[in-house]
Amino acid sequence: MVPGNQPSHLRIYIIDSSCMTLSQLLKECRTGSITAQKYLYDQYVTQMFLVCRRYVKTDSIAEEGMLNGFLKFFNQLGNFEYKNEAATTGWLKKIMINECLQQLRQKNSFLLAAEEEAAEIYIEEDAINNLSAEEIFKIITQLPVGYRTVFNLYAVEGRSHKEIADQLGISEGTSKSQLSKAKQMLQNLLIKTNADHAARKAK
Repeated sequence: MVPGNQPSHLRIYIIDSSCMTLSQLLKECRTGSITAQKYLYDQYVTQMFLVCRRYVKTDSIAEEGMLNGFLKFFNQLGNFEYKNEAATTGWLKKIMINECLQQLRQKNSFLLAAEEEAAEIYIEEDAINNLSAEEIFKIITQLPVGYRTVFNLYAVEGRSHKEIADQLGISEGTSKSQLSKAKQMLQNLLIKTNADHAARKAK
């Protein structure tokens, strides 16, 4: 049978996804093309795994959240209107974050400290500049889950304390307090890591 005479339900699985624009790729994903879904997954898997890993404690939990996130992404594509690559990435990232937050809620992992007046804590820019992206990532993942979640949502995702409070079911004051405590702990970890970094370089 020549390719042009193949049934349409077979043709969608042998598409050359590498030649497609993102808009075309998403269109094929909506039809249920496993090839297109696999290609899109391969494009975003590393980035989305790192997003999930910032919120949860282990690689295995991050991978579970990421896979569930991709499944929801593909299932909800019918409701998504393509605008551009940034909007697509942002929507996928939002699904991943919501999936991780749902995991944390199910495990009752939000151990939020008592609300206190949050003092603004300044983190030395040099302390961050001296470290690699991998070292900074590892430091963030060392934060307790409550601190880490609020810090990621506020400092990395750019959400307001009101948005964080609504999403996590806490008060804005608690969100501010968690951020303040997270910054304090990060400052201490940065100081320690920089000292270790300097000691390694001196050897």
